[in-house]
Amino acid sequence: MRRILPLLATIVILAGTAQGLRSETHPSDISSLLGRPLVIPALPPEEATRLEAQLADAIAAWAKDRNDADALIWVGRRTAYLGRYREAIAIFTDGIARHPDDARMLRHRGHRYLTVREIDRAIADLERAAELMAGQPDAVEPDGLPNARNIPTGTLHSNVWYHLALACYLQGDFARAAKTWQRARDAVPNADNLVAASHWLYLSLRRAGREADAAAVLAPISADLDVIENVEYHQLLLMYQGERTPEALLAAAGEDAGGSATRYGVSAWFLVNGRRDEAAALWQAILQGADWPSFGHLAAEAEVARGLTAAR
Repeated sequence: MRRILPLLATIVILAGTAQGLRSETHPSDISSLLGRPLVIPALPPEEATRLEAQLADAIAAWAKDRNDADALIWVGRRTAYLGRYREAIAIFTDGIARHPDDARMLRHRGHRYLTVREIDRAIADLERAAELMAGQPDAVEPDGLPNARNIPTGTLHSNVWYHLALACYLQGDFARAAKTWQRARDAVPNADNLVAASHWLYLSLRRAGREADAAAVLAPISADLDVIENVEYHQLLLMYQGERTPEALLAAAGEDAGGSATRYGVSAWFLVNGRRDEAAALWQAILQGADWPSFGHLAAEAEVARGLTAAR
């Protein structure tokens, strides 16, 4: 009880003082994988107001029962949606202390360790989450930022494997990444999970030199898949099949996380097809963007960082 009260009080204070501030950019205590300071992206005023209200509701629900694991998770998730990633990590750390056998706490903290570029810590958390969920039934994870149909497409198991695979990919361990993304793909039989995991699985296999296996990943992909939210990954897979051109995808890419996902996917395809200069140009374009919490931006950072390390 004593441990939770200061944390809860701090969150309440910060929730109040942050009102009206998220429509502006703010410095963070996070550095990129290249050592550059990162700035919290601005939110449109209406979105900031909505997210702050949702966080306030989550805090109120948690205050009613501080042993409620679900309530604590929502406070952490909604804190992160506002770009307050270190605070979210602290909340999930408290959750792990209070609920040490709940894989969800480690799954969410592992995700946010990826966001703040602490890859080794992310791997440790996600490996422990995988141990805790072994042999346990899977469960749908409710969406905090619902898609257009308000249909959640991820589960605890798929998300643990997905984020662990991404961490391995960022470290250049493409063989392990491929094995883990296969587990993510197998976890949930819906089109969104299929295209998201298959995109990264294909790239991991190509990077590992397993071209025949990579080609097999594309077999179940078709243009008529009922994809709800992972449209960019779907289009990239169609490009890997030769049904779309990189030029068309890049022309349609926006400046949001989806745009970064598209640009990174095209860049990785350029790389595995011997077009390194074009890949590097796309990485630099991605790094000029403000959506650094996105996985496409994070992957581009990792590519540049690995290249700099190799050049030393």
